[in-house]
Amino acid sequence: AAAAAAGGGPLAGSREAASGAAVFFSSFLRLSSPPSSSSSPKPGEEACSQSLAAPVLLGSLLPGLIRRVIGLRDFLCRTLVLLTWVPALFIGFSKFSDSFLLDQPDFWCRQADGQGNWSHIPPGRSAHPVAGNASECDCHEWHYRIRAGLVQNVVSKWDLVCDSAWKVHIAKFSLLVGLIFGHLITGCIADWVGRRPILLFSVIFILIFGLTVALSVNVTMFSTLRFFEGFCLAGIVLSLYALRIELCPPAHRFMITMVASFIEMAGQFLMPGLAALCRDWQVLQAVIICPFLLMLLYWVIFPESLRWLMATQQFEASKELILQLTRKNRMNAESDIKGVVPELEKEITRRSKKVCIIKVVGTRNLWKNIVVLCVNSLTGYGIHHCFAKSMMGHEAKMTITQNFYADYYTMAGIALASCLAMCPVVGFLGRRGGLLLFMILTALASLLQLGLLNCMSDSVKDKFSTAFSIVGMFSSHAVGSLSVFFCAEITPTVIRGGGLGLVLASAGFGRLTAPIMELHNQKGYFLHHVIFACCTLICIICILLLPESKNQNLPENIPDGEHYTRQPLLPHKKGEQPLLLTNSELKDYSGLHDSATVSDGISENTTANGMKSM
Repeated sequence: AAAAAAGGGPLAGSREAASGAAVFFSSFLRLSSPPSSSSSPKPGEEACSQSLAAPVLLGSLLPGLIRRVIGLRDFLCRTLVLLTWVPALFIGFSKFSDSFLLDQPDFWCRQADGQGNWSHIPPGRSAHPVAGNASECDCHEWHYRIRAGLVQNVVSKWDLVCDSAWKVHIAKFSLLVGLIFGHLITGCIADWVGRRPILLFSVIFILIFGLTVALSVNVTMFSTLRFFEGFCLAGIVLSLYALRIELCPPAHRFMITMVASFIEMAGQFLMPGLAALCRDWQVLQAVIICPFLLMLLYWVIFPESLRWLMATQQFEASKELILQLTRKNRMNAESDIKGVVPELEKEITRRSKKVCIIKVVGTRNLWKNIVVLCVNSLTGYGIHHCFAKSMMGHEAKMTITQNFYADYYTMAGIALASCLAMCPVVGFLGRRGGLLLFMILTALASLLQLGLLNCMSDSVKDKFSTAFSIVGMFSSHAVGSLSVFFCAEITPTVIRGGGLGLVLASAGFGRLTAPIMELHNQKGYFLHHVIFACCTLICIICILLLPESKNQNLPENIPDGEHYTRQPLLPHKKGEQPLLLTNSELKDYSGLHDSATVSDGISENTTANGMKSM
């Protein structure tokens, strides 16, 4: 059973399951007790050894139990994974609804005789009247032609043009700012109360606020309610992401996450058709929110994360969940997991250990890894807007395609191509190698667009600018998505919600640059692009400091996360002196003095990251 657990193979029979589970809990309980050693520890080391003994091997032993109770080949596990995929379609609808609800239409003033003159203010830009065209905005009744398939949207409902055009950008801020605060707050709460309660309460409140948005009586009410809608949407996104990561074995984590991304993109591609069917923005908003009603059933059918319960030492809840899962998988608790429940009952009196993301500040390596990935996420999504505006011609009065749907599907197609390319690249190069490759492509596209194009003629410049913009959008989207996934893997289970919240909030700050630039009529666009181009160069250097998490067990607690150390991109040759510290040298260097019991428990196939391979 131990060999099957190390290799990641399925359970051959109930006999192996019983022995594997017994090994897990006997080792766990043995390491939880004070270590017995012939040599007396140094003063101050005994307490440290006792506190670190159980956490050090928890990360390598816990997956064995999870595979036996809920393996990926079981019907129950496949059902749970499917349940994390389905809401991605609704999330895609909500994330891209701003493109339709707040699209700037063509507009002109309707005169008394029924005839009007076209306004020379181009659609999609802030229409602040200046001295030359102040008379064009002096109108009491506007006529609109909406390009996004709707007969009426928020802009035409409350005449958000000319002097009121800035309110459109504030409405766009609302959803993004709500997402940022939602990721930060719900991520911390999810580490204390669990992923499942956050998911349920987020669903309940997104139904309340989302449906109330459709009943808004003015743009102020609309923007305020959109903030709370974004806050709740962030809770759903984060809890599902964490549940998905904690449910999957190492070999399947990335592909299962990418399937969820593809389903979310399906929502992006289907959104124009949905808008064309609804015709009115209020109906569209209601249709987007109502499918979340189905997620109320998740409270009954979706269990709490067993990995989080065990990592936080909530053994009573773990025992109940294990018995529930064994019944659903039609396993015999007396034979398949023999000895597990009695051992758990002995540990019920142990107090749970819940950790806040703030604890990461006192670590040596973990906080650096999280900060590096947050900066990568911010840079990837921030510079994406620079490439998009360059491709669409931010200085021109009309987009290069002169068609809303062509622009929309061009952006969506580039994002889809980016995700498709991530699958083989990350599978071959790993997480760190793939992130480094896409960041290098982003930096090259940005620097060439900023510097080399100034030496070209206008005709050649436009073609090369479009090409570099497509490459930049392609690679920057991959950088942002891969940074979020990477952070979810290397952040320990006890603080995974907070870590995910930080990196997702950083991505939200990157997206927030788009409405900020639009609010200022693209003033400072070049400086904006230069700053993010410099950030890409810094990120390339920092990515080399990250560990590699491919085919590694998830770290369960902060000591496990500290054992994730960086390695060279290419393995050193035989006889070549390695330049990086080994695992034992790292312990001496970092001041972590593990007991002899812990050292004996770590098997010889421990990887360079200090995590046992599946």
